[in-house]
Amino acid sequence: MAESRDDGAPAGADAFLGGRLMLRQNAGGHRAGTDALLLAAAARLTFLVSPSTSAGVGAAGLALAVARPHARIGLVEIDPGAAALARDNIALNGLSDRGMVFEADVLSPRSRRGAGLLDEGAGLVITNPPFADPSRARLSPDPAKRRAHAMQMGGTAALVAWLAASLALVEPGGSFILIHRPDALPAIFEGLAGRAGAITILPIHPRAETAAIRILVRARKGSRAPVSIASGLVLHDERGFTNAAEAIHRGAATINW
Repeated sequence: MAESRDDGAPAGADAFLGGRLMLRQNAGGHRAGTDALLLAAAARLTFLVSPSTSAGVGAAGLALAVARPHARIGLVEIDPGAAALARDNIALNGLSDRGMVFEADVLSPRSRRGAGLLDEGAGLVITNPPFADPSRARLSPDPAKRRAHAMQMGGTAALVAWLAASLALVEPGGSFILIHRPDALPAIFEGLAGRAGAITILPIHPRAETAAIRILVRARKGSRAPVSIASGLVLHDERGFTNAAEAIHRGAATINW
């Protein structure tokens, strides 16, 4: 989705959430935007330990921390450059006492352990995984941008493995939230099967009359409760952002689902 920023950022940084969140980003790399803010707004817990996998420069995790003063966050990122920017952004936003970066490959238990990231240590994990299938998509020649946009391997197995790795970080009974494209639903169900239930799906529509282009998926680890579908969120109307979307972008509202 298109990047969302506000005025008022210090030199070299972009402002989000009405200026409450400042992010330094790689000018030539993946840019944080609406997806990250939707993911943060989807988490309504007021106290949590929350790793954010595929954290990039920290947009989703830091937006969550800014909106929830008691939240402690861990940002999991494999790319050294993005991880360095995430550390800078933690300091820039005065969150050094509540946030840290785990430079690790989330798909590798050994890498996670080596970075000090323990399994079943989080009350909530949120993730914005790479959407593209490398066997089908035309990818950027830039390695960092390609890694942010595409899985390392093609097919359903890639997302299933990502979900299994992310859920490994969640404590029993804890929550998991994902943002992805609607066509990923079969792989998402496969990845959650036997691991998490109470699955809720919330469609994200660019306009009221259009099909959803994103879905938020929430699940509870170990639950066997059935699937439900929440009312969709519409981002734009004839004036621009809808009232609900504008409030989310300002950090003034969470997603009620």
